[in-house]
Amino acid sequence: MATQRADFADTTFEQVSIIDLIRFGGSRFAEAGLTFGHSYDNALDEATQLVLHALSMPHDLSPVYGASRVSREEKTRVLALFERRINERIPAAYLTGEAWFAGLSFKSDPRALVPRSPIAELIENGFEPWLGGREVSRALDLCTGSGCIAIATGHHHPDWEVVGIDISDDALALAAENKARLHASNVSFRKSDLFDGLQGEVFDLIVTNPPYVTHDETDALPAEYAHEPELGLRAGDDGLDLALRIMRDAPAHLSDDGLLICEVGEAEHALVALLPELPLAWVEFKVGQMGIFVVERADLVEHHARIAELAASRG
Repeated sequence: MATQRADFADTTFEQVSIIDLIRFGGSRFAEAGLTFGHSYDNALDEATQLVLHALSMPHDLSPVYGASRVSREEKTRVLALFERRINERIPAAYLTGEAWFAGLSFKSDPRALVPRSPIAELIENGFEPWLGGREVSRALDLCTGSGCIAIATGHHHPDWEVVGIDISDDALALAAENKARLHASNVSFRKSDLFDGLQGEVFDLIVTNPPYVTHDETDALPAEYAHEPELGLRAGDDGLDLALRIMRDAPAHLSDDGLLICEVGEAEHALVALLPELPLAWVEFKVGQMGIFVVERADLVEHHARIAELAASRG
């Protein structure tokens, strides 16, 4: 059965307030069965951000302004965004052109995935207790996309040199715009297929949020995800095609006591099954475990033969 398109052109309520619009949007989004997985996880939060964007108000506007009335022109702008969100299934961050990550505002558009990794919490916590106070001078962000992890890391650690790597020219162009937007002078970006362009370079910390969605899961994703580059999602039958390559090659680019932090999402279960003997520390976040592991260089070296065997089997 065809999905009924939203059309708010005849919506007649007048003397409407900001909170009225948020409530209306939240209700329509829920009725439309939208998927929320791009920065916001519920209908009301997405409606709130779309309303505030349309009204040119700050994203953290105090609730005391909720009763403020909006003009007819402002209401029209808000409803137009609601219609696009419902009819085109565009993630809210692409409609507003902005996504917040680790306390920073990033430009967001379909050149890269919407910033949303729980690694933001690690960045804000200084990567502790995992660093254990060890000194970091250089950090690497593999599969940088919009540049959010690299730039946020550089922002919170201004004395670090941070390098972001991606294979996509589009993503790197967006990352460069975000670098300029946030004045990230200690961050640089380069084009490379994982470590291929980093011969001889060593880092104290490698952080990566690579593609980790399986073929079956990618094919079944809700319509919202079709607006994101598939290159940033699809990662083989078990979601580990890139993660295994990273684990295999990371020791050559880590200092002796260096750390690798890698997000694999739901592919966590497959990774543990493949490498049960590898001591991976799975990070607990405020909302629970999120498929992100920390591993020491020494442990990757010890188990390198098995990791290399698994990576080679992926072609």
